[in-house]
Amino acid sequence: MCHQSTQVMKKKLYLLVLITLSGWSILWGQPTGQSGATDPTSIPVRILRHQSIQMRDGAKLYGDVYMPEKPGNYPTLVVRTCYGVQREAINLHQDMFTFARNGYAVVMVDTRGRYESEGKWVPFRDEAKDGYDIIEWAARQPFSNGKVGTQGGSYLGHNQWRAMGERPPHLKAAFPMVASTNIYANWLTMGGAFRLSFNYGWGVVRMPDRIMLPQSWHTEPWAPANLRYDTLLRHLPLMTGDLRSAGYTVGHYRDWLKHESYDAWWKAISDEERFQLMNVPAHTFGGWFDIFVQGTINGYVGMRNKAATKEARDGARMTIGPWGHGASTSFGELNFGPDAMVSHIEQEIRFFDHHLKGIANGIDRDDPVRIFYMGANRWRSEKDWPIPGTRYRALYLDGNGSANTGGGDGKLSFEKPAVAASDKYRYDPMDPVLTLGGNNCCGTPTLAGPRDQRPLESRKDVLVYSTDTLKEDITIAGPVKMQLYAATDGPDTDWMIKLIDVFPDGRSMPVSEGILRARFREGLDKPKLLTPGQTYAYDIELTGTANVFQRGHRIRIDITSSNFPQFDRNPNTGDPLGSSARVRVAQQTIHHGGDRPSAIILPVVSALQ
Repeated sequence: MCHQSTQVMKKKLYLLVLITLSGWSILWGQPTGQSGATDPTSIPVRILRHQSIQMRDGAKLYGDVYMPEKPGNYPTLVVRTCYGVQREAINLHQDMFTFARNGYAVVMVDTRGRYESEGKWVPFRDEAKDGYDIIEWAARQPFSNGKVGTQGGSYLGHNQWRAMGERPPHLKAAFPMVASTNIYANWLTMGGAFRLSFNYGWGVVRMPDRIMLPQSWHTEPWAPANLRYDTLLRHLPLMTGDLRSAGYTVGHYRDWLKHESYDAWWKAISDEERFQLMNVPAHTFGGWFDIFVQGTINGYVGMRNKAATKEARDGARMTIGPWGHGASTSFGELNFGPDAMVSHIEQEIRFFDHHLKGIANGIDRDDPVRIFYMGANRWRSEKDWPIPGTRYRALYLDGNGSANTGGGDGKLSFEKPAVAASDKYRYDPMDPVLTLGGNNCCGTPTLAGPRDQRPLESRKDVLVYSTDTLKEDITIAGPVKMQLYAATDGPDTDWMIKLIDVFPDGRSMPVSEGILRARFREGLDKPKLLTPGQTYAYDIELTGTANVFQRGHRIRIDITSSNFPQFDRNPNTGDPLGSSARVRVAQQTIHHGGDRPSAIILPVVSALQ
């Protein structure tokens, strides 16, 4: 996954003068200063190219080593990438130079079966044992002092979690950024709904041995209509979608579809099943609109509460900003101000300086959580997550049965409605509600982040519930949950929820979202089809967030049954995931008031001072 746009990367280009000497190189260069290094002026760096690292099964993985030119034994960082050690992401290499200039050796390795490394790449399956072997190899090298940390974001961050669960003896700290901690629950799916645009764009295009075509190729206006993402993603059944673009079956993509629930196949590679084994401090780093924000949160909470040692529990840290898959000052259709942008590498160097160099820089005395409050556009440090003293307040759905569209009568109130009522809509999988903003990323045909929802709120199959204009600020930070009483006339369907901040000028900006595939109402590992027409109580987890709903704004909930192509269309048939081309129209009923009090549960915290 890309962390920054091509334009941003171009801004980070700087002059490199590279001299190759018998298998290693020396580099002199002036960085732009954007990375926030301590004092990188004219510090020479050398690179050991194409280093062979043998795995326990005999496969040889290859990588480059960046380090200060001056001989010595340095604390060592391991970075494992499936995107190519020599890829053109100059900002990634700039980070490696920045670490080296700050006194670290960095071992950057192509993962198994990718680019220069031997073996077969099957996403996620070999990263634990390979991570252990590479970390221990790095610790034995003459440039290392035996203290190793891990670094990187997205898949590179996932690789860190996998290695941590193996407890390599020389691993001392990890800094996973924008990373999943449960490949099934906060990568492949959300609430059991398949993340179609991301899984297809990342999983089919990125085949085991090569990239079929650049991800962006499928969204270009000149691309043939039959090969554009908006055509490919509508193909049914999903199981044969790989043939449309790749031309042959992509094994890992089909395996994902076959394992539609959180079964033993997924649990075997879930880091959330192994927090109790992990024994080193970890700093998670992510964005409120990142596709993996729940991994960022769950990683911190898991380590803070379950890690194997007191040092690891006390050393857990988390930073979340108003971003997507990389830090920025603006995202979607909102500018969050100059303070929104932070340097991940400054935080990394401070973190690693403390844990790998033993520098008393005060990080152990910092509050463990630092989050950005949207709306007020301010950072605040917190003692934990969820934030101590949080009050969970129910905001109830209300109305007279005509909540369809933004012009309907749907209401939200902190007072529980005594009178029972219901709203109805028709969900047609062949005419789904299209994705507009939210938690998505990386080469998909959808745009992520806060984007005005009013175009969607004009549809009859979107129910809209809003508070009156707020007379005072309401500050929330923490997990958000929807308690929904609903019925459908078929054996399965989806419930899609968005929590929205409505501005005085009418803009309807989402701050959190969640979806639940109804068959997973009893648990992601316990699929069970519905009895048509029966009302069920659903607990729907939304993404964690932090937002100040300001005086003069309104709080809104949108409810529907699709968000395509971010998620696949539930065909409402109960058929196994990806197996069938048939669909049916569903008649949906949302109950509220009386003994079926549907409500959004908000984590209300103290106002910003």
